[in-house]
Amino acid sequence: MNIHEYQAKALLRMYGVPAPDGMVALSADEAVQAGEALGYPAVVKAQVHAGGRGKAGGVKVVQNAEEARATAEAILGLTIKDLPVRKLFVTPAVSIAQEVYLSLLIDRGARTAAFIGCAEGGVEIEVTAKETPEKILRHEAPAATLPKLRKDDLMPFASQLFPDPDQASATADLMMRMGRLFAEKDASLVEINPLIADGDGNIVALDAKMILDDNALFRQADNAELRDMDVEDADELEAKEAGLSFIRLDGTIGCMVNGAGLAMATMDIIKHYGGDPANFLDVGGSSDPKKVVAAFKAILKDPNVKVILINIFGGITRCDDIARGILESVDQFKPRVPIVVRLVGTNEAEGRAILEPAGLATAASLEEGAKKAAELGGAA
Repeated sequence: MNIHEYQAKALLRMYGVPAPDGMVALSADEAVQAGEALGYPAVVKAQVHAGGRGKAGGVKVVQNAEEARATAEAILGLTIKDLPVRKLFVTPAVSIAQEVYLSLLIDRGARTAAFIGCAEGGVEIEVTAKETPEKILRHEAPAATLPKLRKDDLMPFASQLFPDPDQASATADLMMRMGRLFAEKDASLVEINPLIADGDGNIVALDAKMILDDNALFRQADNAELRDMDVEDADELEAKEAGLSFIRLDGTIGCMVNGAGLAMATMDIIKHYGGDPANFLDVGGSSDPKKVVAAFKAILKDPNVKVILINIFGGITRCDDIARGILESVDQFKPRVPIVVRLVGTNEAEGRAILEPAGLATAASLEEGAKKAAELGGAA
């Protein structure tokens, strides 16, 4: 679950990390009011769940009310990485003596949390990581240690970001606070880019990005309140309410599968045969036909879908119940795209018998089903 910059900074300040405050504005008038209250020069920043805001024109320094109004109107008219800008964050301008990159994230390959740093921060960090990876610093922080990191252990890393002893000490202290925040708020990413030394030598988190684990919302009521429904995919939210795991992609083959691992394998095999999945969709282990109907509804909302591949491996899930859900969906939605069905496992014979009168294309194996779906979906 992504949260906005102003929300991430509020969490950082809650844990004692110095980060500039500011005011949220939903209109040019509110941006002007914020600028007057905070004082000029100020920075007007687009609040969208996307990186590269500065390059897209979504971050501007303004010197007065007239500039604030014109800039706010311009930024509110932007769409950044397909996301329309609906909110602004107005914050005081800060002098920058040095800027670095610092983040704490889950390294899934190493199965641990890790601090990632670079003495060259700012908007070009991706270029630095690609062209000069030796400049990227790393310090592993196993999950059990995050709430109680030791400053002495962090100082060598911090000193490579800020050679000045006082600034390195402040950075190590900041990293300890990041660790507590990360663990206590169930984060998967806390990124500060840039982390700066200001004109007075103080260490300040000038910008912040944070991703919180939405699987932990049942125990993180405060995190749930940070969710901005206006910028999330409405279809994905509706599917989640129906008990489905659904993520929209940009392909042409709608996928309905039971089990996350099987869903990933199904998408891989579709790609192998030249197709492009239009979604990830796991109906789970339930045999409830209503889930199948909800899955069809989610898939068919995508106008790019040219074929639907249903891949069910029945264990707990009963193939005959899935078949009934498929027939109910076909009757209700009358899809105009072909449907390929692979049913294997519990009550597969009964399921196939139920589907036979509907004349749906069937497949005996996943490979056969994926190949057929790729052909129908316009594979090269």
